Amino acid sequence: MARAWLRLLLPCLLLLAAPIAAQDADAPIQQLLQEHAEIIEKSSRRTIGPAIDAIAASGLPEAQAVLERWQAKEMWIAEETGLFVRAEEIDRDTIRIFDFADGTEIGSVPDEGYTQLKPNSGIRGLIGAALVRFQLNDPAPENRATALHAIERDPELSHLAALRATLGDETDPALKDRKARLERLLTIRYGESDEERIEAIESFEGDLGVDVRATLNPLLATRIEVAEVRPEGDDIAGTLEPGSDALSNAEAYDLLVSAGLAKPRISREDKRAALAANIEGGRVGGVEVATLDTEAARDLAYATLASDGVVEPVATEAEIAAALSSHVFYERYTGASPLVAMAAAAAVSDIESTVALNQALDLGLDALSLASIYFLAAIGLAITFGVMGVINMAHGEFIMMGAYTGYVVQLFVPDYTLSILLAIPLAFMVTFSAGVAMERLVIRWLYHRPLETLLATFGVSIALQQIAKNIFGTQARPLTAPDWLDGSLVLNDIVSISYIRIAIFILALIFLAIFLVVMNRTRLGLEVRAVTQNPRMAASMGINPDKINMLTFGFGSGIAGIAGVAIGLYAKVTSEMGSDYIVQSFMTVVVGGVGNIWGTLLGASLVGVLQKGIEWLNPSNTLAAQTYMILFIILFIQFRPRGIIALKGRAAEA
Repeated sequence: MARAWLRLLLPCLLLLAAPIAAQDADAPIQQLLQEHAEIIEKSSRRTIGPAIDAIAASGLPEAQAVLERWQAKEMWIAEETGLFVRAEEIDRDTIRIFDFADGTEIGSVPDEGYTQLKPNSGIRGLIGAALVRFQLNDPAPENRATALHAIERDPELSHLAALRATLGDETDPALKDRKARLERLLTIRYGESDEERIEAIESFEGDLGVDVRATLNPLLATRIEVAEVRPEGDDIAGTLEPGSDALSNAEAYDLLVSAGLAKPRISREDKRAALAANIEGGRVGGVEVATLDTEAARDLAYATLASDGVVEPVATEAEIAAALSSHVFYERYTGASPLVAMAAAAAVSDIESTVALNQALDLGLDALSLASIYFLAAIGLAITFGVMGVINMAHGEFIMMGAYTGYVVQLFVPDYTLSILLAIPLAFMVTFSAGVAMERLVIRWLYHRPLETLLATFGVSIALQQIAKNIFGTQARPLTAPDWLDGSLVLNDIVSISYIRIAIFILALIFLAIFLVVMNRTRLGLEVRAVTQNPRMAASMGINPDKINMLTFGFGSGIAGIAGVAIGLYAKVTSEMGSDYIVQSFMTVVVGGVGNIWGTLLGASLVGVLQKGIEWLNPSNTLAAQTYMILFIILFIQFRPRGIIALKGRAAEA
């Protein structure tokens, strides 16, 4: 019977043993794994490092595959032989195993005789760091870029040697620059000598990269200490004064107490509670309760109780002040050696100065961009207000009409570049016609009646908004910019400006030039200037002021429509968008000087710079910033009621 069972089991045993026998136990990668088998099998993060480093540094062609399979939990160990294999699970009880040496399939076996290695997240992170070495030499540039991104996200000491080893062999110029920069950053963190760390720090002088500041700031870490006399040494960062923003009196005294240089303190409330708890016969510590009306008297009574052992001895207010004044509080560098910390401090100071200059430049570009938007929005108002003296509260709605015109054009012309080129003249024609109609139907009957004009145009404004809501709805409509206007012009990590804003700035300059040509080189411009300066004299010379007023109002409205197309590329197109610019437009015109194009340009610049400056000082409250700006404009008008450039003629009289 036993022999019969043996005959039946022998083929099964041979099948089970066949895969193991087929595995190359003498392969170099298998021998390396066997050398570290004990710590690999235990998989402790504290002890696994040498095994991972040995595999990564072995130079064996199978090393990368072993680490990848180990990280993916695909490495198994045969319980009988102790050999390592790669395995894939077929079902709950069966696995397919492969030889690590050549990757060949060994066979399918039950998983009972094998143990799966399941590294935890910490070990997988160590394996991932080791794999970076192989990825840095990967033939595919995108894989090398991925490895650099992984190092940038989570740098380690082991990455420094890997970067240095592959830097000279890098063929891609962009990746080589990234590797060189990253190597210097890691040298700052993990360099072996102060000299090489300082050299790497100095190489980033004036660099605005966020990664540089993130690397340097930890080197400036300090610890606040206290002594009776300030110690000498290069590791002393500076002295702190108790009661300053950096060190409060309470923090300073707590530091004295923790250092054993002063007695603990007690709050006034706790002191009063202790005194109240020890009242005997109307006295506390021999002091009458009626006399405990000063802090000094309460300190004396508490000190008496402490001397009798009734309460714990604590410092009085006078002792606290004396202790603070008799000790020196200072900061000691703890993030790096003194020489490295001082080099980092000098670099950070230089970077902060450069950052401040670039922030000022970025703020100036934002102000210039905002000024160009205000100039486009206000130039038409400057014409109508200056020539006709009409307070047109519906000017913002002409901007809105121009933006909606651009939106409608894009519905029929899918090419965004072509649609914008068509929308600009079409918006001018639509809003020019609307302006002429408004002047003929409303404005012409209200000349020299500013209050009635204001009310009438305000009513027109509300009506136009409601018409837009009825046609287009209340949701914002997109006015899409062409692809070549996407993105920003990035000068560095701090200074950038969007291409749309650059386009609006250029458009503002173009319309400034067009306006100057029209006003100074054409008959229409001559007649407009004549009517502006003296309408009666112009009429006596054969000029029709009524016609000029109509054309001027239409021209100003048409420019507002073009401004709407430009602004729509930058802001949301809604029925209320005009109201967002009407106040700034009037401020721009009034501050610059009514009816003067150069005054409008200066006014837009002043309002744009002022608004951006106030927003920078008070970034958390935009409404407050606008309020402060309006108050400043009101104050400015008190001293310069006619604006920066005063206009002579009818506008000046208005």
